[in-house]
Amino acid sequence: MKVIGIDPGLSGAIAVLENDKVLNIFDMPVMPEGKKNKRQLNSALLVNLIKQNIEDIEKAAVVVEQVNAMPGQGVTSMFNFGQTFGAIKGICAALELPIFFVRPSKWKKHFELINSSKDSSRTKVIEMYPKLSSQLAKKKDVNKSDAILIARFFSETRLTDEIKS
Repeated sequence: MKVIGIDPGLSGAIAVLENDKVLNIFDMPVMPEGKKNKRQLNSALLVNLIKQNIEDIEKAAVVVEQVNAMPGQGVTSMFNFGQTFGAIKGICAALELPIFFVRPSKWKKHFELINSSKDSSRTKVIEMYPKLSSQLAKKKDVNKSDAILIARFFSETRLTDEIKS
């Protein structure tokens, strides 16, 4: 079964796993939004990325990190985040993909990352998948690592051995 892990948000990422093997990782596809340095989700490209990585909808699941507003975040950034989160849900619904949500505290606890630095997920993924170290070399690649761990969490906790095969 293919599991697509999504760390939502404009700086987020998408990871495609099958039988705990990382097949692909992508930064969230974005495009300029009129004003200087503003970005928005490129929904059409996200649809294409998902379609290119799933042959059979019956053997796929999308897992999205379910996050809430955080104190100190601006209204505009939260609106943009919510817009991206909603677009991801809509795309999955339109493609008839099963979608699941996981809170950060759940998957981070599973991988023993509670109360650790944000960059710890990158270290964890490089330990699990040493061949990905060059793709996760930069600090900004922590979002790709999060997407991988979100998918892996679902695979390890929600899928039975029968579904995996």
